[in-house]
Amino acid sequence: MEPSLDTELQRIAEARHHDPFAILGKHVIDGQTEVRAFIPGARDVSIADGELPMRRIANSDIFVLADSAANRVPDRYRLTWHDDTQREHIAHDPYSFLPQLSEFDLHLFNEGKHWHAYRFLGAHVHQVDDIAGILFAVWAPNAERVSVVGDFNNWDGRRHPMRVRGGSGVWELFIPDLAPGVLYKFEIRNRNDGSIHLKSDPYGQFFEQRPSTASIAMCEDHYAWHDQQWLEQRRVTDWQHAPMSIYEVHLGSWRRGPEGEFLTYRELADQLVGHVKALGFSHIELL
Repeated sequence: MEPSLDTELQRIAEARHHDPFAILGKHVIDGQTEVRAFIPGARDVSIADGELPMRRIANSDIFVLADSAANRVPDRYRLTWHDDTQREHIAHDPYSFLPQLSEFDLHLFNEGKHWHAYRFLGAHVHQVDDIAGILFAVWAPNAERVSVVGDFNNWDGRRHPMRVRGGSGVWELFIPDLAPGVLYKFEIRNRNDGSIHLKSDPYGQFFEQRPSTASIAMCEDHYAWHDQQWLEQRRVTDWQHAPMSIYEVHLGSWRRGPEGEFLTYRELADQLVGHVKALGFSHIELL
């Protein structure tokens, strides 16, 4: 007998479920182990590490592996699937990983006392059990469902729904095997009216140049600073009582390249600093 969609699976298929980890991944249900995957557009799905084919639930893109075969699936397993163009994909299942954000971070955030929220919100290169990927997190307290969408999943909000961390309003998802440089946004379904909103990451560190608006997941910057001389001068100078003359400027409109293109920060630094010093200003304030 072919399996059918129950209410919870139907919510997954309709991208309305607030806790996809309770449904997808590997679970013991009524004493029987099952592995469930939801991959819209997949022609077939199997567990790669054991070459175990999964059964499609009729009239859906939900695939199930049950019975004794599911007992052979490791905790960190990979899925293999073919899309409509017969292209093969292979990746670890995001729904086989435990929550990654610490309870301590969430506790401080809930109290409004986390001074470094940018360190866990946004998109960060992350590793779990030697499996590399990107950890996404966003605060969306009025959402019914939040998904990570991007060029890696055809901007399909059904593909990577996130888990909500209790009553914190924080949603997270670790997507394994995802490399830095991918474009992404958050797709948010409002819990009150079901409206869908596509948002750039408020804690994103890199973005496309307008008119494009996607965020870009990148590695952390390990820039080697060379400002020891300046820091030493600041240490021995009573700078808080020194005179100031501030030049306030909006970099995007201050000056453009010969063809109207935006200048890089390095190009602006070479041109703006000399201009400001010649005018007699001591400081620059960026709008």
